[in-house]
Amino acid sequence: MTPLKLTMQGVESLNDSTVNITFNIESEQPFVVIAGQFLRLHFTQNDGIETFRSYSIANIFPEEKSVLSQVEIAVSWVPGGLATEKLSNMAVGEQMEATGPYGRFCLLPDRHERYFLIATGTGVTPYRAMLKEIELRLQAGSEFYVVMGAQKESGLLYESDFVNLDKQYENFHYVPCLSRESRPNPGPNDQSGYVQNYLAGHQFDAENDIAYLCGNPNMVDDAFALLKEKGLPVPLIKREKYISPATKKK
Repeated sequence: MTPLKLTMQGVESLNDSTVNITFNIESEQPFVVIAGQFLRLHFTQNDGIETFRSYSIANIFPEEKSVLSQVEIAVSWVPGGLATEKLSNMAVGEQMEATGPYGRFCLLPDRHERYFLIATGTGVTPYRAMLKEIELRLQAGSEFYVVMGAQKESGLLYESDFVNLDKQYENFHYVPCLSRESRPNPGPNDQSGYVQNYLAGHQFDAENDIAYLCGNPNMVDDAFALLKEKGLPVPLIKREKYISPATKKK
């Protein structure tokens, strides 16, 4: 796959350890992406070895399958991490290479009655990319639960995008699960504890439900086991683990 040229366009702080980075795509060919896919950013280690880090594309796509001229990614700063060192020192206008898009963590063509989109940390970014397609499926009658796990309020990335949809549609539910520190003014769907605690209180329909799990590997594994135990078939539990600072996303 021919690498893309990405030009740094801007950086926006999401919290004290996470930023949203926007790149312009420099490519002669249309960059066609399906919401939920990811890019591999290329880096050179201090010993000269080439490696990469994988990041889900965080843009809100105009359509489920779109041609993009810019990409947004959410990056969690890791002290001593290669990507942290390189990206935090990039200036606007500087370039780097990437390949992609990759991945099949996307909404399936067949419409389901209920969707459970479960995330921790930057694992919420694929769901942000899916928001326009989610809205179309809401209008067609599907019900969505976006269940977002964080230690405290500042970890609820892109929250306003999901809250806005929650206000517009009765069949869309944004459910923040805070494991360490409740917020002073809780939202109507706020939960204390882990996303697994919230899921444990639900019954799942093997014929009509589908679940997506993205983020911390421990959460993904625990929630996967829980959903299987509750009778959701394995093909209807989609998983994507974010592992940092490893060179690959599983």
